[in-house]
Amino acid sequence: MKRKLTNKFIEGQKPDPSKRLDFRDELVPGLVLRISTSGTKTFCLHKRINGKMRRLTIGRFGVVSLAEARERVRQVLYEIETGRFEASTGIEVETKPRLSDVIPDYIEKHAKVHNRDWKRKEALLAKFTTLHGKRIDQIKRADVVKACDVIHKCAPISANRALAHLKHLMGWCVERGMIDTSPIAGMKPLSKERSRERVLTDDELGALWATCDAEGYPFGDCMKLLILSGQRRAEVAEMRWSEVDLEKRLWTLPSQRAKNGRQHTVPITDAMLDVLRRVPKFLGSDYVFTTTGKSPVSGFGRVKRRLDKALPESAESWIIHDLRRTMSTNMAMRGVPQPVTEALLNHKTGVVSGVAAIYNVYSYANEKREALELWNNHVENVTRSAVLPEI
Repeated sequence: MKRKLTNKFIEGQKPDPSKRLDFRDELVPGLVLRISTSGTKTFCLHKRINGKMRRLTIGRFGVVSLAEARERVRQVLYEIETGRFEASTGIEVETKPRLSDVIPDYIEKHAKVHNRDWKRKEALLAKFTTLHGKRIDQIKRADVVKACDVIHKCAPISANRALAHLKHLMGWCVERGMIDTSPIAGMKPLSKERSRERVLTDDELGALWATCDAEGYPFGDCMKLLILSGQRRAEVAEMRWSEVDLEKRLWTLPSQRAKNGRQHTVPITDAMLDVLRRVPKFLGSDYVFTTTGKSPVSGFGRVKRRLDKALPESAESWIIHDLRRTMSTNMAMRGVPQPVTEALLNHKTGVVSGVAAIYNVYSYANEKREALELWNNHVENVTRSAVLPEI
């Protein structure tokens, strides 16, 4: 869009997370203010040079003033018109995009197509704030190491995940010809990860259930269904009424929503049915757990902190995913065969493989229902006498 640029106008502009913004100056032809999705404001010159449209970087707003940008653009235009541009202007011809421009392109063209949890990938890539302003071909391994160190101080495991996503993005850039080689190919994670072994005790399970009772809809009921079903958080939080058959007592999770890409059926027990029947339905909405009717619930951070208060201060830290391990461990203690547990959790561990693994998609219907009823009866026993802790 075209308008007369002023300092007040530039300072008041906010970034659009979905796209970069260009404002052409009416006073000096060719001068453009570009605002990236991350908020970086850069002066550029758009000019056809030797028959090819080029974008020349003038400088960032704040470092270069509007008046200076206009003057430098006039200088470059003079050099171009007099044929002296090729000599030396001190202005860099930008031929490669910056990381802040590549990330939304990568998310749109790759992550949204291939990754169900693309929002998590986008959030982790957003942590590389110190790299966003760099051109993709100028990012060095040392730059990435330094950026990862900053993330690692606050969240060691998140630093590993963020690095993994950035490595994949760089590989994608190589495939698309943006860069010749990835500067971080073969770079190892910053922290060594250990397999989690956290299993909640019966007392902890009862305390959490009592807190979920007090929490109510939507997060309390959603957490109850997580405990009872043993399914993944996103799969339960994004549950649709169209996936639920209350008469046949079955919840069919489509392959598009399942983490492993396989359709999955979950028996609906009496306890699960009791939760679902008390859930309010939004008119015209297919989401089971929602506050707007337009999107499923998200952002479990606050409810997780309230649930943490239900446990003793001496209790070991836990994450929501530990609920699946808790159910799996209790089933093993009660003699449920591992293939049945795998089928119920829709989790491929390698114990069952080959033709048997394919057959498991369609089998164990009765065994899964019996196993889930066994687990739900245990949950009912340990939560019957549970009371809300004093805070």
